[in-house]
Amino acid sequence: MSTGNSGGFFSFLLKENIVAKPGFNRWLVPPASIGIHLCIGSVYAWSLFNLPLSNHIGVVAPAADDWALKSVGYTFSVAIVCLGLAAAFGGKWLEEVGPRMVGVVAAVLWGGGFIVGSVGIYLHQLWLVYLGYGVFGGFGLGLGYVSPVSTLIRWFPDRRGMATGMAIMGFGGGAMIAKPIKTSLLAHYAEKPDYLGPEVGEGAVKTITENSRVFVEQAGEKIEVVIATAKQAAALPGGGDAGVYVVGSGDTGAAATFLTLGLIYFVVMIIAAFSYRVPPKDWKPDGWTPKPDAGKSMITKENVHIDEALKTPQFWQLWVMLCFNVTAGIGVIGVAKTMVSEIFGSNEVLIGMATTSTLVALFFLNYVVMLSAFNMVGRFLWASTSDFIGRKNTYFCFFVLGAILYSSIPYFALEASANPSTVIYFAGFCIATMIIFTMYGGGFATIPAYLADIFGTMHVGGIHGRLLTAWSTAGVLGPVSILQLRDFSRLNAINDLVSKIDPQAFLDKFGAPVEQLEQLVSAKTVTIARLMEIVPAGTIDPTPSLYNTTMYAMAGLLVIAFFANLFMKPVDKIHHFKGDPSKQ
Repeated sequence: MSTGNSGGFFSFLLKENIVAKPGFNRWLVPPASIGIHLCIGSVYAWSLFNLPLSNHIGVVAPAADDWALKSVGYTFSVAIVCLGLAAAFGGKWLEEVGPRMVGVVAAVLWGGGFIVGSVGIYLHQLWLVYLGYGVFGGFGLGLGYVSPVSTLIRWFPDRRGMATGMAIMGFGGGAMIAKPIKTSLLAHYAEKPDYLGPEVGEGAVKTITENSRVFVEQAGEKIEVVIATAKQAAALPGGGDAGVYVVGSGDTGAAATFLTLGLIYFVVMIIAAFSYRVPPKDWKPDGWTPKPDAGKSMITKENVHIDEALKTPQFWQLWVMLCFNVTAGIGVIGVAKTMVSEIFGSNEVLIGMATTSTLVALFFLNYVVMLSAFNMVGRFLWASTSDFIGRKNTYFCFFVLGAILYSSIPYFALEASANPSTVIYFAGFCIATMIIFTMYGGGFATIPAYLADIFGTMHVGGIHGRLLTAWSTAGVLGPVSILQLRDFSRLNAINDLVSKIDPQAFLDKFGAPVEQLEQLVSAKTVTIARLMEIVPAGTIDPTPSLYNTTMYAMAGLLVIAFFANLFMKPVDKIHHFKGDPSKQ
């Protein structure tokens, strides 16, 4: 993607035309990057759309023509895959045209992706949601993510870690800010469906089932309806009553929310992109002198071309380190709400925690928000720390401490669920997971500085883009692996419980013999919760241990990443660029 240097209509966006004038304050650049990353970081709050999209037609409950929750969830995976692809190919383009052009294109794609997604929701065409939010938005994510990196590293050669921490900090906090905004917009635009009456009891509405669909006959016309439980009805704006609702008569507010967010993100990102400036050639901060090369330093004064970087073992070591660190973290992010609910969600546990400490109960209820907060803080904290202890030592902290903490979570989870009135175990669980997520965010923020140390600053933006394919890989590997491992643990737990139950008691409870266990589990008739109602007294509920295998597996990934970092060394000089740096 070459623009040439001949100008044209968009020449004001090119890097040669946004060179800062003498006396420019370099601290004006970080807010631009933070603004863009706050917008694109809202991707981590995608789960807020799962229910509104899967109930788009039925509103209060899924209708027959509504999208499956699994199908809706694929949108996030498509976006993350496209993020990595855009970063891989857009990173080199960034070095050619500069951050303003890339930032503007990112704004068009991310904001436009929401708008196309809005049309898809309105027309009930899931492929348009995939195309808009997943593909267009995903490419916008990738370009927006890499746009500030190389620029801030050049503005802050004296504090590379801090610079990349500032560049990427906003991404971690994007979900935290987006959650109340998205929730408010959905509630504002939502419309209750028409309520016809209760399903049973006095005034019950007579329904007809045809081809697995439910109808009500009015004035000789069949109207399709859904039947909502009390819990589902209570989730409606202003609440509602359990019973029969007309399909297609309400609105979840998702389409209008997508449209509003698309316009907001476009405006904010455009303003931020136009705030970008690049430093003049050979610029350096006043009073700063590069440290002399000690010979064995991990920080090079040379530069490695993008294409040459892929031929080095250092690139692939860093790829493994980022992929495994992200896999461990993003998998937990995807199930965080479910995980804490299963571990601490019983009434006994919640009552015990609330009795012991109101603060503990509030922390539990806001657990996902707290993860976002620690993710954001970690990006700046760890990246800044790396300026003092070195990038290699920082990643040693991630992998050693992370492996220990992941391995400790099963213990804290078991003890906290067994002793809900003892705060120390719940506190241990929270501290372990919060520290983990500071390191998850810190891994993202520190990797660009590590790349600059290893490969030089000339092409760090492009190399960083190529490295982010590790994120795309982890975005698929993490959620898939953690859910598969959890399901494996669930099935083992069910089989173990059944082995302790009298076959006659099983038959009385489920109306089928133990020999049909597999079919009963598939139909969700047999669950751990229902089995616990008939197990012998004193049997321990295995639910809090469902994630044990997952946590140990994540710790194992970090051990592998540890060795990838352990053997990191400076790039061989045969890979150094030999020629005029201005022509790279």
